[in-house]
Amino acid sequence: MTSGRLLAPAISINPIPYQPNPSSEDKPSTPRQSTDHTLLSLQVPSSPTTHSLGGDTLRSRANSFNSTAETARSRASSDVRTIRSRFEGDELTTEEALCPDKTNEKDFEVANNPFAFSPGQLNKTLNPKSLAAFRALGGLRGLERGLKTDTVAGLSVDETTVSEKITFEEATASIHAKKPAYSGPIIGQGDTVSDHEVSGQYQDRKRVFNDNRLPSKESLSIWRLFWNAYNDRILQILTAAAVISLALGIYEAVGQERQPGDPQPVDWVEGLAIQVAVVIVVLVTGLNDYRREKQFVTLNKKKDDRQVKAIRSGKSVMISVFDVMVGDVLHLESGDSVPADGVLISGHGIRCDESSATGESDAMKKVHGEEVWNRIAEGTATSKLDPFIISGSKVLEGVGTYLVTSVGVNSSFGKIMMGLQTKNEDTPLQAKLGRMANWIGYLGTTAAGLLFVVLLIRFLVGLSANTASAAKKGSQFLDILIVAITIIVVAVPEGLPVAVTLALSFATKRMYKENNLVRKLRACETMGNATTICSDKTGTLTQNKMTVVAGILGTRTTITRGGDITEKVAEHFSSGFSKISPTVRNILLQSAAINSTAFEGEENGIATFIGSKTETAILTLAKEHLGMGPVAEERAGAEVVQLIPFDSDRKCMGVVIRLASGSYRLLVKGAAELLLAKAAYELVDESEDNLAVQDLAENARNWASQSIEDFASQSLRTIAMLYKDFPQWPPVEARRVDGDRTMAVFEDVFQDMTLLAILGIQDPLRDGVSKAVKQCQDAGVMVRMVTGDNVTTASAIATQCGIKTADGIVMEGPKFRQLSDADMDALLPRLQVLARSSPDDKRILVARLKHLGETVAVTGDGTNDGPALKTADVGFSMGIAGTEVAKEASAIILMDDNFSSIVKAIMWGRSVNDAVSKFLQFQITVNITAVVLAFVSAVASPDMHSVLSAVQLLWVNLIMDTFAALALATDAPTEKILNRPPVPKSAALITTNMWKMIIGQAIYQLAVTFTLYFAGAKILHYDLDANNGILRDQLNTIVFNTFVWMQIFNEFNNRRLDNKFNIFEGILKNYFFLGINAIMIGGQIMIVFVGGTAFQIRRITGPQWAICILCALPCLLWAVILRSIPDKYAAVLFSFVGRTWLAIFRPFMRALATIFRPVGKAYNGFSRHAIQPSKRFSKRTTRKLLRKKPTEEEERMAKDEEAAIQLKKVETSPTEPPQTPPSAGFPMQSQLAPPPITLTTA
Repeated sequence: MTSGRLLAPAISINPIPYQPNPSSEDKPSTPRQSTDHTLLSLQVPSSPTTHSLGGDTLRSRANSFNSTAETARSRASSDVRTIRSRFEGDELTTEEALCPDKTNEKDFEVANNPFAFSPGQLNKTLNPKSLAAFRALGGLRGLERGLKTDTVAGLSVDETTVSEKITFEEATASIHAKKPAYSGPIIGQGDTVSDHEVSGQYQDRKRVFNDNRLPSKESLSIWRLFWNAYNDRILQILTAAAVISLALGIYEAVGQERQPGDPQPVDWVEGLAIQVAVVIVVLVTGLNDYRREKQFVTLNKKKDDRQVKAIRSGKSVMISVFDVMVGDVLHLESGDSVPADGVLISGHGIRCDESSATGESDAMKKVHGEEVWNRIAEGTATSKLDPFIISGSKVLEGVGTYLVTSVGVNSSFGKIMMGLQTKNEDTPLQAKLGRMANWIGYLGTTAAGLLFVVLLIRFLVGLSANTASAAKKGSQFLDILIVAITIIVVAVPEGLPVAVTLALSFATKRMYKENNLVRKLRACETMGNATTICSDKTGTLTQNKMTVVAGILGTRTTITRGGDITEKVAEHFSSGFSKISPTVRNILLQSAAINSTAFEGEENGIATFIGSKTETAILTLAKEHLGMGPVAEERAGAEVVQLIPFDSDRKCMGVVIRLASGSYRLLVKGAAELLLAKAAYELVDESEDNLAVQDLAENARNWASQSIEDFASQSLRTIAMLYKDFPQWPPVEARRVDGDRTMAVFEDVFQDMTLLAILGIQDPLRDGVSKAVKQCQDAGVMVRMVTGDNVTTASAIATQCGIKTADGIVMEGPKFRQLSDADMDALLPRLQVLARSSPDDKRILVARLKHLGETVAVTGDGTNDGPALKTADVGFSMGIAGTEVAKEASAIILMDDNFSSIVKAIMWGRSVNDAVSKFLQFQITVNITAVVLAFVSAVASPDMHSVLSAVQLLWVNLIMDTFAALALATDAPTEKILNRPPVPKSAALITTNMWKMIIGQAIYQLAVTFTLYFAGAKILHYDLDANNGILRDQLNTIVFNTFVWMQIFNEFNNRRLDNKFNIFEGILKNYFFLGINAIMIGGQIMIVFVGGTAFQIRRITGPQWAICILCALPCLLWAVILRSIPDKYAAVLFSFVGRTWLAIFRPFMRALATIFRPVGKAYNGFSRHAIQPSKRFSKRTTRKLLRKKPTEEEERMAKDEEAAIQLKKVETSPTEPPQTPPSAGFPMQSQLAPPPITLTTA
């Protein structure tokens, strides 16, 4: 079984339950008290084995709660019991407490329900939190019996259907009965537990309560995607014009008389060909979108899935969060994100952040269900008692188990998420490219409008001399309209946002294979421009495989595992530990085994310790050299009265146990240099049993401090063990924890401790981490280490990694946070290691780096790392060691916790940005060439026909917007992509180098096509009027064929964005690129050979094919010449041209704005009062005819519109001229300006 992060401690807590008052009236029956109190334990039943996960290591501790000592918790004679407390809903009957609401009555009705409760009844406990509903359901015992589960052993892995039905009355009456001993299957060490072992597992539970999956947002069907692709106004106008052209062509062919010898009219073919071309464009676009939707659905499922620890058949197992069932018993621990609603069974110190679910900002303390039931029974319950665990909340501290009562759509979090399912937002790059696409579209529309006006004037002027039939004249007018519309179709680069989506889709899929799970798409593109990485040490830079290799006992004896670990004269572990007395050995064992959240389990079938790697290293030491038996046996005899979870601020954890003598012992374990400051005593002699202590002298303290420095200089993590005995608990002088008078404030008792030992733990560097750090530095990305280790350890490891350089600064977190903003900003460029840092230090560091303009990536694994992960531009959480809170706050999850995977993320991020730039460079080149060629040739043609027909332009559009996007978005990155600095946030989309290639290639292509069009006949000695114009048609075909082949060859040019010449590098590894180009070449050859009348071309000969290829192929050589031109010279030229263009174009745009603003106002008014009401009327009529109900969104919009009309809030806003993207090359003051130009060299 593959292990996950199993950190729930096998520790029994000693909360003494309130005893019911037998004289209380008007209250539910008292629940029976288990003789062994296992219901209040954090354990599960023992297994026949000692090493199985969740077997003996998690069994209940015998008599761990059977304490008769007087503590502050004892209330046997408290007078407060005579006063009955009330809680909200106390007066409600069972029927009233569980009365269904009108909005969810269906949740209370379940056919053939074998369980005592319906989903609706269970939800009444949390809608809102209701102790009355909890009481009505019979408390924890009623839920246990009514859901046919066991609060200790969990669900049985053999359950399929539930044969015996239990009624509501039987379940709620079960509180009178004694609970039978658990008799379900106990899983042995050799068994493999899987949630999918049994066919039809939990069939009835899924039917009645659902599983823990939310219905995914309904993805659009392929037919809907086809409709969306066609739902483009330009395509629809083109379709309408083509239909009219087709009708006129058919009428001309069959409805007009022809003179003998006249050829058969074929004008109808163009209309039909345009329709077919539109259908092909729609099909390709729809299929492309469908593929993309499916990929993102798959990624979203992986993103939401995670492992949680459940108890099934008496054994702790890891299951998918999707497979959590009602009746499951789940473990809770600090940092968990609660996967389902439920009721707390047992636990200690559990506080939850429920702000995301209830809006309550305070941490909510949880009380286990049994105690709440007892308080209700004795009349002392108040509304402050809270046994309810709410899905979506975060566990801030504490450990425990809880019973699941609602999952999936029935859970609190599920209902919230169902109402929040929204469409994925565009990434910043998608939004930026969308604006650029609009800008280019405006230019193309302007060119098309100008062409239409010019040709229309020519058509109207020559109308009086036109002797053609009316149908022929109408067809000529439609030809003009169709060419203008087709230019708009070509000019509008709708493929730009699609290219980003394709690149992101391809990159995220490949990143997942390389252990980067992308949760937020924007992080993928942002990571490519990261300038600094703030990385954790443990588990990210190191292997997180820790071993205790050195240590000191007290302040006199140095011990070592062997090897050159310390310069001090040291004894071997076996010799050093053999000299200590049994009493001291017992305290060390208690510190290792009881003050720990790790436990025994299995990894891939091998018995091992599971949990924090630091704690597993200490447990391994205790097992090998202190004679520790099974952890569960060591913990079974200990009575824990207070647990202090590890806190990243104080860098330690602790536990209080009750000794056999009746006194109490506080055991603390944590960062050595911090705990040494809290030590005031040391043992006189570790070999004596009397535990005599003496003051920790200054020289002894210095010796211990020097030992810590020595260990740290060898890259060892240092952990100290302290203890202190108390005659009673809580101590009289200590403050009490708010809400629990039996717990002492840790800071009040954590002083004047006795030093036991200091251990040095080795954690080797990960393989390849030094190379990865070097790659980041070569890529212009500065790596900083942010760790909780001391300065010496952090500096030593940073030096090994290559992070720390000779002039780099190492600083401690407490000093760093005291700096002023100015001092911090001056320090940050050289700060390489932040040691002894807290999560808040990490957040401050990230915020200041962002303030300085850095693009910051940060790693984090703890709950408190959430703010830093959120603050960073890209947050990386740890997939293995990270808490659920950290994962939810992050943008990318490192599935292997490896720093090298961050380098892969940088490479793929840069690949996405490069793919978009490549496609942008290709598309704008084609746009310029196609629009100018079509415009000039149509104006120059006597019959006002463009050399590129409408169908030909649609083929070119298909090449640009779909095929090229697929081809250029699928180049996988190589390590060479790291040999350049990151792109600043303020950089323009189109760099100087890109403009150089765009304009240079456009000039070459226009020069070639214009030469062939205007001078081709003279050069080739063609008589264009001979043979019924065959040579004229062939020359036009040569122009079209050459134009397309230049785009195909230029696509190879666009595989590079720098000034290097090798455009074929890695091409054989990109099968997408080769395959798509094969399709494009095959399609072009087929069009030339069989396109005929549909494409308005004539088949060409072999020499004419040679002319086409030889004219197109030199664009590869031309690209070499362009790359040889220094970018700085190109920048000066573009700047001059841009200023000149603005001076000429600005008055023209102002005139257009003045002319068309009234037209826009008039159109808006007409649309508001005529078009939109007509659309609403047609929709309502269609729904009535088809008897379809309007959707919730349509109803809401209709109500909003009606309300707005009634309140006379409908206003008409003036049409504003289109917004243009900012220019980086020169100041922009007009409404429309050339695209941004970067004036820096590449």
